[in-house]
Amino acid sequence: MALENYRMQQLSALGADMHAAWDELLQKSAPHAVFLTSSYLSTLEETGCVGANTGWTVHHLLLWDTQNQLAAACPLYVKTHSYGEYVFDWAWAEAYHRHNLSYYPKYLCALPFTPVPGPRLLARDEAAQLELAKALIKVTENNAMSSCHVLLTDNTSAKALQLAGFMQRKGMQFHWFNQRYQSFEHFLETLTQAKRKKIRSERRKVQQAGIHFEWKNARATTEADWAFFYQCYASTYAAHHSTPYLSEEFFKLLSERMPDQVLLCIAKHGNKALAASFFIRSENCIFGRYWGSLQYVPCLHFEACYYQPIQYAIENNISVFEGGAQGEHKIARGLEPVETSSWHWLRHPAFNNAIEQFLKREADSIGQYFDDLNERSPFKARQS
Repeated sequence: MALENYRMQQLSALGADMHAAWDELLQKSAPHAVFLTSSYLSTLEETGCVGANTGWTVHHLLLWDTQNQLAAACPLYVKTHSYGEYVFDWAWAEAYHRHNLSYYPKYLCALPFTPVPGPRLLARDEAAQLELAKALIKVTENNAMSSCHVLLTDNTSAKALQLAGFMQRKGMQFHWFNQRYQSFEHFLETLTQAKRKKIRSERRKVQQAGIHFEWKNARATTEADWAFFYQCYASTYAAHHSTPYLSEEFFKLLSERMPDQVLLCIAKHGNKALAASFFIRSENCIFGRYWGSLQYVPCLHFEACYYQPIQYAIENNISVFEGGAQGEHKIARGLEPVETSSWHWLRHPAFNNAIEQFLKREADSIGQYFDDLNERSPFKARQS
């Protein structure tokens, strides 16, 4: 069915009246995509983390069929900056500026502040997904945006985006994969001797400092837990002289709406809490999101952000741990390089052509980097 046969709608908020239709479509097309649930997206909106004065204006895009059934949808935002995206286009914005052109506002189809790869174009079938990709270009033109960017997609929407005219940009993250490990020690035994020794040494330092860890799902958390976590979270931003994107209210409300997906890992010395890590889990994956510490302990960051979630994944039969964006140092902790894809369309023909050539060169560099990293694999069986 062609685009003109759908009714196109843009939402300024994912209100309660839309939750059922949105989640029903999500369940049909991407049931494990916890960051695309109405609970997650609406919590960002209702707590003011996106919306007015944030540079993230909600413009979610929906396609309705002739039977008034939701056929396709995607999260969409008008951006007036490039913060909180994790796929960097600051150089593109600067190039526009040098030519007296405006790069902002732009359209962004992505998860705010969340570098988790996965579905972006929800659709009941391939035909509707292709029309949704075309609709993204149409609203970009109609609303005079400079460009449209669909970030960190999985393969489910690649065909539709390519056919619609988007250009692919490759990137890299680092994920850990559970090879049916029976224990953390079983996992360590698959690593080279040097990497095993390093990890054991780092874990030993934390244990010798008298640190132990308490895992809580959201149902078991208290107001005091969230107040402490937010203090830790804010301290991380303060250390880098920046301001947190997310509010304490966001974390509290999300824990109420997604109690089985939200996890806290609290580091304690005796009864005193020192640090905390925030995770979200799906059925098959645990996602490392935020952490902070109120007291420096050697190697505590590695334990709280990598070794604890890896151990949790092993003990709970979770297949994948995603440790967030960037960080080549994660390879030494048993995470592996994984290619990511984002898709871009720019309204200015000359810039679109120039960036297309840039992306081809960048993809070659990413491919070489990927090969280089795999040659430095920490796993015994994968050494060349």
